[in-house]
Amino acid sequence: MKGAFGGGLAVIGIPVLSLVMDPITAGALLAPLFVLMDAFALYYWRPKTWSRIDLALLVPALALGTAIGFMLMKVVDRHGFAILIALITLTFTGLWFRGGGRIVQRPRSKVKAWIAGTASGISSMMAHSGGPPAAMYLLSLGLPKAVYAGTSSSFFAAGNLMKAAPWLMLAKPGQQLWILMALCLPLIPLGVWSGYRLHERLDQRQLYRLCYGLLTLTALKLLWDGLKGYGVL
Repeated sequence: MKGAFGGGLAVIGIPVLSLVMDPITAGALLAPLFVLMDAFALYYWRPKTWSRIDLALLVPALALGTAIGFMLMKVVDRHGFAILIALITLTFTGLWFRGGGRIVQRPRSKVKAWIAGTASGISSMMAHSGGPPAAMYLLSLGLPKAVYAGTSSSFFAAGNLMKAAPWLMLAKPGQQLWILMALCLPLIPLGVWSGYRLHERLDQRQLYRLCYGLLTLTALKLLWDGLKGYGVL
């Protein structure tokens, strides 16, 4: 996921792991692994593929959102927040598919970038879902596929560095979790390389169609988790 689409759509990791372990433990397992994945991903998505103007707007807002999310984790209902993010994302993707899946480049907005970056930081800490807010902003710009992937990778590399320590503080991983992390390490280079080769085979329209499709699945998963948390499902 990180090799093909940048960091934002690797959000499926925690929902999948949550099937067999506590979500907080899953987040702690992935937090340091994400940092290593980012290091390998940035080997392929180097600075020439980054949209610096967008990163200059998004990253400070991401830092703010991460700090806010960490402070709010114990006082705000995560299930309600997950439902809110899911509904906004489904509306966004629904409008894109309804419009025939056209790649339309919209003008940049500092306000939208700050909202997206802050929401990404908050949702990354609280609902393990920093991808949708950032993807909604970046996809709306109609960036070339390499620039989209490179900008996403560098954005989430910064975010994962910011939240690695807070996640480890929350979960306090034991020996078994550290051993599991070590067992995962050899697969990281192979996974990122495979994703990068997949990205090379996709044209611009295919990439955006896959990104929006995965974004829809992520939102449905968030909606399911939120409703299940309230006992609706």
